[in-house]
Amino acid sequence: MSFNNREPKREYNQMVFGIRAVIEAIKSGKDIESLFIQRGLGGELIYELRTLLTEYKIESQQVPVEKLNRITLKNHQGVIAVISPITYQKIEDIIPMVFERGEVPLILILDGVTDVRNVGAIARTAECAGVHAIVVPSKGTAQINPDTIKTSAGALYNIPVCRESSLLQTARFLQASGLQIVCCTEKTQDYIYAPDYTAPTAIIMGGEDDGVSNEIIRMADHLAKIPMYGQIESLNVSVSTGVILYEAIRQRRG
Repeated sequence: MSFNNREPKREYNQMVFGIRAVIEAIKSGKDIESLFIQRGLGGELIYELRTLLTEYKIESQQVPVEKLNRITLKNHQGVIAVISPITYQKIEDIIPMVFERGEVPLILILDGVTDVRNVGAIARTAECAGVHAIVVPSKGTAQINPDTIKTSAGALYNIPVCRESSLLQTARFLQASGLQIVCCTEKTQDYIYAPDYTAPTAIIMGGEDDGVSNEIIRMADHLAKIPMYGQIESLNVSVSTGVILYEAIRQRRG
């Protein structure tokens, strides 16, 4: 469900090489998916770049020059940026628009989901379920790359994705905006059928290794788990997401 007035630009990740080129890419508003800087690199331009990274809240990785040389044979000057194939949006802009359209927000937050194919599959399910936006952290999540786009069957071009520096602060903003926070976690006795999803809702799914972070669990309005009747203890996170999303849709659409 796109909130763009124009058709999103459909392109795969492109790389930008060189300090000045990367600086200009950031200033022009390009969404940086990842940024590699040669370890120990200094100078006036690097200082300018690092200042921009702080201003725009862009994460970077310090890597040996050998890694940069494996990425490209071009003259990279110690800096390579990967441009995202999608344009990230702001959750602060989306929530008011949903309410203004007379709709009840349904937001999906992914906390520590690091497999690109899981993120792609989740995006496909979320788009089919009419989720208004997906929120991911700026660190500790899978990159949006050609594999993610392919697995989503193009859904990532049609559903807003918001990249936030703090999921905890985002969850608090959503609560303050009138949304209930529902965490899908095994750390509860309540099942996913208990919450009233007809209310404005943000559903939080955790990574398969660690689940939803404890700080978010502590502030959630509801904890909910999927009943398991077999020998295996849990479902794949993309399957779990589909189960809880369609419980929300069942309640909303009857």
